[in-house]
Amino acid sequence: MSALDQAQVTYEGFIESFRSAILATVSAEGAPDASYAPFVADAAKNFYIFVSGLSSHTVNLSATQRASILFIDDEAQTTEIFARRRLSYACVARLLPRDTPEWEAIADQFQQKFGDLIETLRNLSDFRIYQLTPESGRFVLGFGQAYQIDGNSLGQLKPVRGR
Repeated sequence: MSALDQAQVTYEGFIESFRSAILATVSAEGAPDASYAPFVADAAKNFYIFVSGLSSHTVNLSATQRASILFIDDEAQTTEIFARRRLSYACVARLLPRDTPEWEAIADQFQQKFGDLIETLRNLSDFRIYQLTPESGRFVLGFGQAYQIDGNSLGQLKPVRGR
């Protein structure tokens, strides 16, 4: 199996152990904000986050419809801190309309993954579900092992070439 084939297999299962994503947003004024959010994903690699309208990242998503998400190996389980395995996506954010079949289906997925707390959150009017659709991404397995991901073919890695 080639290095690219091995990377592809790792990429396909990489996020399975994650329950939350690191979330980067920017305000309408350009102020950056780093946060995190629990997520669910679909087969098309759309990510969904269930967030409070009171949080700065939700305000930012509403203003800019842009986010970056990051999945990164735990520091405690990493042998080389400078080469942690990580996957990031630049995304377009779309607010799902509440009280629609799509919103209910995604809320059901959150409840299945995260339990009874979601029932409470579903009833809080300030909680919203955003769909984050990747436009591009990068998957890094270590030194010299970086792969670009194109939004038109999210399932296919392309090696990053030196400049």
